[in-house]
Amino acid sequence: MMDIHIVVGSVLGASEYVADALNEYLSNKGHQCTLHFQPIFTEVDFSKLVIIITSTHGAGELPDNIQDFADELINAQLDNTNYLLIGLGDTSYDTFCNGARTIENLMKEANARLLHPALHIDVLQHPVPEEFALEWFEQIVDKL
Repeated sequence: MMDIHIVVGSVLGASEYVADALNEYLSNKGHQCTLHFQPIFTEVDFSKLVIIITSTHGAGELPDNIQDFADELINAQLDNTNYLLIGLGDTSYDTFCNGARTIENLMKEANARLLHPALHIDVLQHPVPEEFALEWFEQIVDKL
């Protein structure tokens, strides 16, 4: 059984739907999940697997609800942290999934280990992103 922390950056709710779908899937498999819809850095257990799901807002920024969390990553040392990353975006913008790219860069600088290449979901191609995220996750979960 895994203990997983799911950190969510969302403006319109699509990232929350993805988090809820992953939580349901993992819970049905007997895993323990803690959801962070208003993520506070000190409440995330970085010794557990962390899944970060974020959209991109405005001109490529992170959603407001995850900005403080991201600011805390700037000085963090997460040498023993393993994580997965799911970004949601729209390829009609040149800042497609920039929020997820920002988080990935911050996690890399903090020495966290990305266990699998990030999933960047184009909501134009996948209008129900939680379904696409679940398909991706089901393919990699046994490798974790």
